[in-house]
Amino acid sequence: MHPVFWINGLFGVGKTQAAYALAQRLPGSFVCEPEQLGFAVRRMTPPQLRGDFQDVPLWRSGTRELLTRCALHGSSPVNVPMTLVNPAYFAETMGELRQSGIEVRHAALLASPETLRRRLRSRGEGSGSWGARQMERCLAGLLALDPADHLHTDGLTHTAVVEAIAEHFGLTLQPDTSSALQRR
Repeated sequence: MHPVFWINGLFGVGKTQAAYALAQRLPGSFVCEPEQLGFAVRRMTPPQLRGDFQDVPLWRSGTRELLTRCALHGSSPVNVPMTLVNPAYFAETMGELRQSGIEVRHAALLASPETLRRRLRSRGEGSGSWGARQMERCLAGLLALDPADHLHTDGLTHTAVVEAIAEHFGLTLQPDTSSALQRR
């Protein structure tokens, strides 16, 4: 059985970039993005039923099934970059994985609103983007989670964020061999 490393956080905080960088420095680890399952659920749903795919029980059960399959039958640890801030959905997803014997480690990446707006702008999203509009709701949800899992990323380089996540998870990483351009 392999552990699941859930990297939670606000939109634009760098979860996905960190998960892939962690995979490069943690030999054999794999990135599983439950958001892709959510996009599939949304595409296969009539417009009047679309909304936040996390509200659809199928997404939550599908995410648990997918991660269980990867952890039990895959050949490597699983890195999961996914914002999950609804306390009930968090407890349902993480709790059921843990109850089934899956080792789930969790980190919640945080940053100031100014840092998040700057990061969102750098990827072409303005103050009216979906991610920017979710900032207050997501921050409130993340702050309600275990403070021991909070990792503040303001002022940290991408490499420093990845190393902070690894330290939080108790992982030893291989040296970073990517170029400065790749890290950007």
